[in-house]
Amino acid sequence: MLAFFRRLTHSKVGVIITFLVLGVIALAFAAGDVTGLSSMTGGAGITGGDVATVGKAEVSANELKTQAQTQLEGFRQQQPTLDMATFVNQGGFEGTLDRIISSMALEQFGRAQGMVVSKRSVDGQIASIPALQGPTGKFDENLYRQVLAQRKLTDAQIRSDIVRDTFAQQLTIPSTGATQVSSQLALPYASLLLEKRTGTIGFIPAAVVPAGAAPSDADLNTFYTRNIARYTVPERRIVRYAVVSPDQVKTQAAATDAEIAKAYQQDRARYAATEKRTITQVVVADQAGATALAAKVKAGTSLADAARAAGLEASTQAGVEKAAYAGTASAQVADAVFAAASGAVIGPVRTQLGWTVAKVDKIENVAGRSLDQVRGEIAAALGIQKAAAALSDIHDKIDDSLSKNATFDEVIADQKLKPVTTPALIASGINPDDATSKPDPAIAPLVAAAFQAADGDGPQLVQLGTDGGFAVVALGRVVRATPRPLAQVRAAVLKDVTADRSRQAARKVAADVLARINKGMTIQQSLAQTKLPIPAARPLTASRAQIAADPRGAPPALALMFSMAPNTAKTLAAPDDSGWFIIKLDSIASGNAAGNDAAIKAARANIGRSVGREYVEQFAKAVRVDVGVKTNATALARTRAELLGQAGTAN
Repeated sequence: MLAFFRRLTHSKVGVIITFLVLGVIALAFAAGDVTGLSSMTGGAGITGGDVATVGKAEVSANELKTQAQTQLEGFRQQQPTLDMATFVNQGGFEGTLDRIISSMALEQFGRAQGMVVSKRSVDGQIASIPALQGPTGKFDENLYRQVLAQRKLTDAQIRSDIVRDTFAQQLTIPSTGATQVSSQLALPYASLLLEKRTGTIGFIPAAVVPAGAAPSDADLNTFYTRNIARYTVPERRIVRYAVVSPDQVKTQAAATDAEIAKAYQQDRARYAATEKRTITQVVVADQAGATALAAKVKAGTSLADAARAAGLEASTQAGVEKAAYAGTASAQVADAVFAAASGAVIGPVRTQLGWTVAKVDKIENVAGRSLDQVRGEIAAALGIQKAAAALSDIHDKIDDSLSKNATFDEVIADQKLKPVTTPALIASGINPDDATSKPDPAIAPLVAAAFQAADGDGPQLVQLGTDGGFAVVALGRVVRATPRPLAQVRAAVLKDVTADRSRQAARKVAADVLARINKGMTIQQSLAQTKLPIPAARPLTASRAQIAADPRGAPPALALMFSMAPNTAKTLAAPDDSGWFIIKLDSIASGNAAGNDAAIKAARANIGRSVGREYVEQFAKAVRVDVGVKTNATALARTRAELLGQAGTAN
């Protein structure tokens, strides 16, 4: 329901009406991550179209679908190519359901404990949003109502979400800050990190294993059907846009002779003849010291050296005009310095900070510049100013039109802009129907805006670069993810079938190798019996601390080795499907962190970073049991299918 708030932040209006409800949700669940509590759900007792009941409340299929779309759009900000099918298949559907259930359970639990979220509190959250404040700096009720009407939402819906998420926040935030872990609890974890394992790893490349007979048409069709997602073109969008750039207002931004002359008169002092001087000076606290220092300088010692000998530091101002120098020194010193000749020593002169001694190092006379000499400079500056003003005026007019629900075509016609319609592009900006298509950086922000919009959203304004240019962007049409016909991708399918057969053949070889190892043969001997040109086995040694320290995570082979029993072997598919690993664990050297204060301290710190999250997860699980949760497997399956576009319902 709140998805539109995120989308709207990409336009001027959107920045104005971004709600804090999304922030409330983030605060409630960021540390706790109560998305993984599906084990608490049951399956009986629900009727109708509801997908779940939480205590006395129901979770409707529409609410679940809407919230799933909201979650998808949030992830799309980091991964623009993510589509609903991938989101659902990677657990997004179940995660969204669990978030809804946990939020509703926490609300009901809070109410049962006597907690209250007052109307005044909700009013305050809405009214305090800077984006909803009008020209007076106060909450604008009309703006709020206008937004609700445009999005077909009600005030009650917004308030209900705020109340629910405030309960969740109040109940979970106190636990998220927990960081204390005892040394006794940390000891076994610290010891575990010191554990070392040694094994052997072999590799059977799929490329060296024969793939067998050429696949038939039936084989190709079967493989294509089973792997249809591989040959599916991601969701595409047709983008309509019109660019407003400084070049388009260049003619009206040209400065006239009268404007140039007026600007010259206003800045006449800037173009008048002036004198600049380079001055070295030092301030001395007492007059006697200043007099002695001035005498040394007049006798030939440099002012810097004389000051250093007195324990002071001289400063130099290069190419400074009298007014600027007076601002840093004083009017009396400036008068004296700018009346002196080059090389003269001035002072000591009394100032508020002490006594100033100065020397004129250089005098530079800058000739004045006539109007004709600076005409081009002034014209260029005025052109930039007028272009910015013209662009701002057009921007405001378009923004006003959009706020009154003007269409893209109406805006284009009114401002006499040149519209552009792109082919159906994927999120990266590529046209998949054109083999030569490449992303165009110039329209990348426009494509991104279109992919963050939803069907029915109005046009929006998108800033381009830093020269004041912008574009009016509208979503022309959404082309749902569609499989390419087998005839179009036959060559790719043939290549994939052949590669898959090689992988399967390599898997059988790996299974045979593993069987011989489990009967007592060494890895190297078992690999040699394959009669294939495969690399020799190599040793594999690591500690848990080493793999835990890798910010990229443990390599799959090491992760498997640390989950095996001694003197056992297992196979593992290579991450890139290039073959199969055979891993044998030879020995385990247990760690003992007793007395190792550094290891225990590090373990306490690591556990402390997640203990608050664990508390929240366990608390949320307990709340769900207390409130009572049931799910409707049939309704969930139907809703999941609808999100995937498998039940005639668009996602």
